[in-house]
Amino acid sequence: MTNRLEDAKIDVKLKLAVLWVSVMFLYIYADYFGLHIPGHIEDIIAGEVAGSQITDVWLLAVSIFMMIPSLMICLSLILNAKVNRMTNIILGIFNIGLVLISGFTGETWPFFMLFSFVEAVLLSLIVWYAWKWPTQEG
Repeated sequence: MTNRLEDAKIDVKLKLAVLWVSVMFLYIYADYFGLHIPGHIEDIIAGEVAGSQITDVWLLAVSIFMMIPSLMICLSLILNAKVNRMTNIILGIFNIGLVLISGFTGETWPFFMLFSFVEAVLLSLIVWYAWKWPTQEG
């Protein structure tokens, strides 16, 4: 007699929502830890981040980027399967591109590159699970 642990099947919608939660936390923590980089807060006060001027357009773009995982948490649970699948694939790929660009072009801090790598892995899992969305027969 062997005792096997029960492994409950988790719905793809829940997997996607949890992955978006994880991505969102990583985005937040990477930005928070970035505040500890010497001179970073002074640059922000001077109106510059990573060589870019902080403008209303810059803040709008960053806001949209940060809203994606927040909204995808609930959208992954409430959208119908077909729309859900495509939305997760498209926004997952879009975010992978942004993470790779922001995390590996000109960035020299290892912690930030590590965050970017893990974010890209989780976003890849989002795309994978959405791509492999289970189908019903009939």
